[in-house]
Amino acid sequence: MAMVSPWMNGKILSPKKIIDALETLLVPGDRVVIESVQKQADFLSRSLAKVNPKKVHDLKAVIWAIARPDHMEIFEQGIASQVDFSFAGPQSLRLAQMLEDGQILVNSINTYVELSARMFVDLIPNAVLVCADMADREGNLYTGANTEDTPSMIEAAAFSNGIVIVQVNEIVDKLPRVDVPGGWIDVIVESDRPYAKEPIQTRDPKDIKELQILTAMMVIRGIYERHNVLSLNHGVGFDTAAIELLLPTYGGKLGLKGKICRNWILNPQPTLIPAIESGWIESVYSFGNEDGMEKYVAARPDIYFTGPDGSLRSNRVFAQLAGHYAVDLFAGSTLQIDTDGNSSTVTKGRISGFGGAPNLGSDARGRRHPSPAWLSLITSDNAIVRGQKLCVQVVETFKAGGVPLFVETLDAVRVGRDAKMPIAPVMIYGDDVTHIATEEGIAYLYKADGIEERRAAVAAVAGVTKVGLKSTAKQVAALRAKGVVAYPEDLGVRRSDANRSLLAARSMKDLVTWSGGLYEPPARFRSW
Repeated sequence: MAMVSPWMNGKILSPKKIIDALETLLVPGDRVVIESVQKQADFLSRSLAKVNPKKVHDLKAVIWAIARPDHMEIFEQGIASQVDFSFAGPQSLRLAQMLEDGQILVNSINTYVELSARMFVDLIPNAVLVCADMADREGNLYTGANTEDTPSMIEAAAFSNGIVIVQVNEIVDKLPRVDVPGGWIDVIVESDRPYAKEPIQTRDPKDIKELQILTAMMVIRGIYERHNVLSLNHGVGFDTAAIELLLPTYGGKLGLKGKICRNWILNPQPTLIPAIESGWIESVYSFGNEDGMEKYVAARPDIYFTGPDGSLRSNRVFAQLAGHYAVDLFAGSTLQIDTDGNSSTVTKGRISGFGGAPNLGSDARGRRHPSPAWLSLITSDNAIVRGQKLCVQVVETFKAGGVPLFVETLDAVRVGRDAKMPIAPVMIYGDDVTHIATEEGIAYLYKADGIEERRAAVAAVAGVTKVGLKSTAKQVAALRAKGVVAYPEDLGVRRSDANRSLLAARSMKDLVTWSGGLYEPPARFRSW
């Protein structure tokens, strides 16, 4: 810090000196955290990719989401050599190739909250590169709607003699509120443009298909209603977006308003607007923001956690903890499911990572507070028993291009072996999965009596995949009679009713209308 002080005015560094500063503040072998999930410290990552590899090399990177081309350039140039990460969707193909070529060492694929925790144990950072909306002259930070992981990243470095470098959109005299105190900050630099934001959970209703609507109807009827699900988290995807858009319509016809889906751990995603405006939702706590939802969130402080300035206060660590311990149900999707119900998004030639799904989609064995849904999964009459969180995989039997989702062995097994990983990169283990819902029906895996019946239940909803074709009519009839498998007819769901007219909103413009004009979709979602 003494070496860069000539380039600074208090805590504020001239943007023109950022590369020089990084070359001075970082030394070979340092462990460096780069903020990137929804909001991305892109000015800092772009600058890091431009440092001289002879001065800064072999960094140990910790990146929540490997989302940007400059993230990969850091490894290609040898500036960093190894990484612990959680998600790599946009760079999943490139990462797989670099791993195969030996250009990068992947230490581990983590959940988001796992990385947050490990920063205080075995991934203690020497430096963190983060971003914020504003800073004042004293170094205090305002993170606005996109607080996300910034406080935990900063704390891990600030209290372990690490260096905290923050890019901000603007330096002001007075902040709307103080989200991180200036005493924790070492360097502030005003970036060349506002930090990049990615609306990772925003889905356009026009792309929801009728098969997804059919599955959503079954989930509402056969899982949410049956188990009295009050608190929940939805993963990213059109399958869960369909459920959200059916609550005011199909759910309303079933008389479920007030009985299910009241308290959410979820980003302020626009597909929830109709349910909020229809009075279904009591509260939403968020991992991060969804771009364009700022005005709508500010208008609904009765639903969202907002500050006195009207902006969302998100926090990924708190939301992940709530999603693990406090909710009744997690519903998400995946790229592959095997015969035992194990699932992964790591497939041949593609290392997408996991995000928060392994944490959100696992049963918290330390949980002690009961809820009707948690108690409903008890299948024993023993004196000492425990409930279980519902973990639902909502999928189509075939992906785009006719690629089967159900497989006999996960690609992750071979990928892990070829990459010399100590264990196969499984996203959610089968023993945590309580339900699998497809367009064929629902498998109530928690009811299965033994591994063979469990496998038969998986096959019964796997359609005409190789896994599904192993199922016989006799097996399916027995499973349906026992209640381990339910098809639409068993749930009182008419296939002919599954059409787009059931959606409370069928386009982004409909969502804008529902919001009273407050939702402002990002440009790529606008067709008007």
